[in-house]
Amino acid sequence: MVNKFSHIDLRVNDWEKVRPFYEAVLPALGFTRTFHSRDWKVFAAEGELPSVPYFAITEAPDHRPCGNLVGFWANDRQEVERIAALVRQYGGTVTDGPRLFPISPTYYAVYFEDPCGNKFELVHRLN
Repeated sequence: MVNKFSHIDLRVNDWEKVRPFYEAVLPALGFTRTFHSRDWKVFAAEGELPSVPYFAITEAPDHRPCGNLVGFWANDRQEVERIAALVRQYGGTVTDGPRLFPISPTYYAVYFEDPCGNKFELVHRLN
């Protein structure tokens, strides 16, 4: 079965405030190619658009984060630790972890927010 994930369109209330965060964290998560325009900042995975996942960000000054959360897979626990360090270094907030969570015996994750308050999770989990 094909993974049906295509892309995320994310709003931030101040692009310049979050720019260093996303320019560090998204490439570390595999979104290494950029296709930026005046209105959209696009970070894409390797391969040809539109058949690869991408993360598109636009500025909406009235945007207020909500309870939605975007989750990513990690290859191992070390990747969870590395991303948590990047989050802290580039102005994000780690809200929980990195640690094992009681979701399953191997659910090792970090929960974090970008500088505007949008919520994310990075998880490594064995079968």
